[in-house]
Amino acid sequence: MRIPVPRPRSLAAQLFAMQAVLITVVVAGYALFTYVSDRGQAEDAARSQARAVARAVADSPSVREAIGTPRPTVELQPYALRVMADTDVDFVTIMSPQGIRWTHPDEKQIGKHFLGNTERALKGETFTETYTGTLGASVRAVTPVKDDQDHVIGLVSAGIQVEKISERVQGQLTALLAVAGSALALGAIGTYVVNARLRRHTHGMNAAELSRMHDYHQAALHAVREGLLMLDGQYRVALINDGGRELLGVAPQDGVIGRSVADLGLPAPLTGALLSSEPRVDEVHLTSTRVLVVNTSPVSGGEQRGTVVTLRDVTELQSLMGELDSERGFTQALRSQAHEAANRLHTVVSLIELGRAEQAVDFATAELELAQALTDQVVAAVGEPVLAALLLGKTAQANERGVELVVSEDSRLDDGLLPESLPARDLVTILGNLIDNAVDAAQGSVRARVTVTAYAAGPEGGAGVAGSAGRGLVLRVSDTGAGVDPAHAEAVFQRGFSTKPAGPGGRGLGLALVRQTVNRCKGTLTVTEAEGGGAEFEVRLPLGNESEDPESARGPGGSAATEDPTAPDDSPPSDGAPVADSPPPPDGAPVLDRAAVPGGDV
Repeated sequence: MRIPVPRPRSLAAQLFAMQAVLITVVVAGYALFTYVSDRGQAEDAARSQARAVARAVADSPSVREAIGTPRPTVELQPYALRVMADTDVDFVTIMSPQGIRWTHPDEKQIGKHFLGNTERALKGETFTETYTGTLGASVRAVTPVKDDQDHVIGLVSAGIQVEKISERVQGQLTALLAVAGSALALGAIGTYVVNARLRRHTHGMNAAELSRMHDYHQAALHAVREGLLMLDGQYRVALINDGGRELLGVAPQDGVIGRSVADLGLPAPLTGALLSSEPRVDEVHLTSTRVLVVNTSPVSGGEQRGTVVTLRDVTELQSLMGELDSERGFTQALRSQAHEAANRLHTVVSLIELGRAEQAVDFATAELELAQALTDQVVAAVGEPVLAALLLGKTAQANERGVELVVSEDSRLDDGLLPESLPARDLVTILGNLIDNAVDAAQGSVRARVTVTAYAAGPEGGAGVAGSAGRGLVLRVSDTGAGVDPAHAEAVFQRGFSTKPAGPGGRGLGLALVRQTVNRCKGTLTVTEAEGGGAEFEVRLPLGNESEDPESARGPGGSAATEDPTAPDDSPPSDGAPVADSPPPPDGAPVLDRAAVPGGDV
């Protein structure tokens, strides 16, 4: 048999019970204190009243005269009864010095001995006492009656029954209890109202459940890798978990709780999204090192109570998407090459069948020589294997799109030139996006061509010797497209800026990733007009421990970097700029920077 275990009461119910018990104890204690105090006061008042009545009777001349008569009872009994009625005492007993009663409320007790103490009164003293006599327990006063020679000729005792005193106190106590009960009822009603609101706020949960929920809440905040940010109605940080601190680049020792989002030093586009009163769904924003997907949702409840923000790191996902796009491009190129190879094979077979074996050999070897010449040219100019493989792949892709990609004669990068501080993946991010952007711009132009130049520049701007201090890497990509409007020279690097129609994954991320990677590597990025028209993008990256001076670094045929692209630009994207960007490169991990500027979707 299963014994049902009672569910712990809610926190509101516990508080209500506690407050009700507290009010009850306070009221009961006050009632008891008042009862004891009032009883003591009532007894003191009864003693004073009895003393005053006894003294008044003893000082009366008629009493002294009556005592001197042969039968004092005849005159004193009516007098004592009148005094009792007028002064609201229970008895007035006048007696001889020997204690023989002359008066008494019960006439049967007249002539009998007084029950009580008279020694002190016989000595001329007035005193009070509580004594049980013929009428029961009473508070009485006993005083002497003296003649002109100050001799005690009689005694007077006046008293009030204790029962009558208790009745008076009980009447007061009844009124007190009525007031206390009313106070308890009002307190209980007020407590119920207060705790009803508390139950609504705590959803009827008890203290143990609230404590357990708090523990789960803290554990979840620290365990979830996604960033969680809660803002109050004034857009101040009310809560942030460990993931949020990491994704936003906020150190744990920084006191961000209570600070406005605008004071956190975040990029302008991200700050604008967090300060927006409208919900944001899967918006992509760039920080110094990450690509973040931001979702915001206002807290429901009528007025603006706050905003809940979730942050997801999609840096690796963006890199994988770039690699996937590159693989798809390679697949399409292979399919096209397979189609072309089949055509060439059919041509060779047909020439052989026609008896033109020499022409068939010349036709077949010409394609092989062309492909080998291209490979030899790229490998001879760029010894870095990752960049060489990238250039060969991009050359095939560009050829399929009707664009000629060439490596200039000025290019020279030996294998082992790149230091550990400059990963090859960063170079793939930079060069791959610049080439894709240039191919897009040059496609459809007359004699569509993209020229790539890569070399190591010495301290004076010329080609230097490998390993020399102060050297820098120069990557230059030019195209034969329409060029870049000088007014948009900075806007082209903004996230979301693009003149191409938005695809399924959005536009405007490639060049923004290029700039963020360049900034992280402490390099410079500029765009100018190419010699034959079109646009020319130039990247300069330091190879040594020292940062290169962008004004002095100049390579053969290159132009000096005259502009720092790291400064944020809040100008809105505009249409008409012919330069566009592309998805991330195949092997490049997108590295971002705070200098990213908002605009468009990815």
